[in-house]
Amino acid sequence: MAKLLYITAHPHDHQSSFSMAAGQAFLDAYRESHPQDEIKHLDLYNMNIPHIDADVFSGWGKLRGGGQFGDLSSEEQKKVSRLGELVDEFVAGDKYVFVTPMWNFSYPPIMKAYIDAICVAGKTFKYTQEGPVGLLPNKSAIHIQARGGIYSEGPAAGMECGHRHLSAIMAFFGITDFKGIFVEGHNAAPAQADAIKAKAIEEAKQAAKVFGREKVNA
Repeated sequence: MAKLLYITAHPHDHQSSFSMAAGQAFLDAYRESHPQDEIKHLDLYNMNIPHIDADVFSGWGKLRGGGQFGDLSSEEQKKVSRLGELVDEFVAGDKYVFVTPMWNFSYPPIMKAYIDAICVAGKTFKYTQEGPVGLLPNKSAIHIQARGGIYSEGPAAGMECGHRHLSAIMAFFGITDFKGIFVEGHNAAPAQADAIKAKAIEEAKQAAKVFGREKVNA
C-alpha cells in the first residue's frame, strides 16, 4: 500500500476551476485503479502554513545553538513545530499530486510557502562534499496546472515559472519520476474551452491509472 498526498493550491473547487477539475478526475481515477492506497488531501488554502519569518529564524537559531525546544518563545514554538509537522508529513508520502493554477507566470503564494516548509536539510535533501543530494529518490510526483493562455509554445514559451520551479524542487529532493499535465489556452480561445478541459480530464484519468507504477517496476 502506498500513500498519496493530493496537494491543492487553489481557492476554488473542481466545478469552477479547470486545474481542479482535471485534478478531481485524476483523483477519482486513481482511487478506482489503486483501491489499496491511502489518499490524503492537503488543501493548502485551509491549512496552517507558517511563513519563514523572524520568529522561525530565531527559533531555528536557538536550536542550532544547542538550545532546547522549551527555550523558544511561544510564537517560535508554534511556527517551528508546525513547519516540522509539514515536512514530516511530506516525507511520509510515497506519491504527490500538485494541483495549481498559473498566476502571474507562477503559482499562488501559498504554494511557495508550502515548498519553503518542506525544503529542509536532513529531511528532503542533504548537503555533501559533492553538493546537495535528494533524500526522496523512490517517490513519484505529478503537477496538474491550468494556464489561461498558451505557454508551451509560441511567443509566451519559456515565461511559465511555476512548473519549472516545482520541477527543480522535485529534482532537488531526488524525485526524478515527475510529470506535468497542463490545461492551457481556454482563456485565449474560449470557444474551445470545453474541448480543452475535456482533453485534460482524459489525460489526467489515463495518467492516474499508471501513476507511480513505472517507478515501482523499474
